[in-house]
Amino acid sequence: MPIGPVEYLIVRFPGNKFTGDIVPAIVKLVEDGTIRIIDLVFISKEADGTVVAFEFDDHPDLEPFGQLSQALDELLNEEDIEMAAEVLEPNSSAAFLVWEDCWATEFAMAIRAADGEIVAGERIPHQIVIDALAAVGQPVD
Repeated sequence: MPIGPVEYLIVRFPGNKFTGDIVPAIVKLVEDGTIRIIDLVFISKEADGTVVAFEFDDHPDLEPFGQLSQALDELLNEEDIEMAAEVLEPNSSAAFLVWEDCWATEFAMAIRAADGEIVAGERIPHQIVIDALAAVGQPVD
């Protein structure tokens, strides 16, 4: 099975306030074939620094994420969760998502077929893009 580039994202929720507000956007990306969720884990860091990881069905506030349940493959391990917890402040939580960029699968296959190798790549932080565009007269909302 061909696979496109795989990315991860850690979304922090200060004050341990999970809501289902991001679920519709994720579901739309999946339904449109833009991404395929490979794994999704929630991490909570208590005020004393204790870290707890759990799946959406382990916590009632995460029920909206159940719409994505058939896509999860339990790829993330304890080491990944520890790495993610390092970026969390005490008394905050995070959604740790791993997904395949389905939109780029054909491009990735073409690179591999041409014996090409991606040697670097990075997501540019949103604020840097906004500042750069504003500097050349192209403000973004």
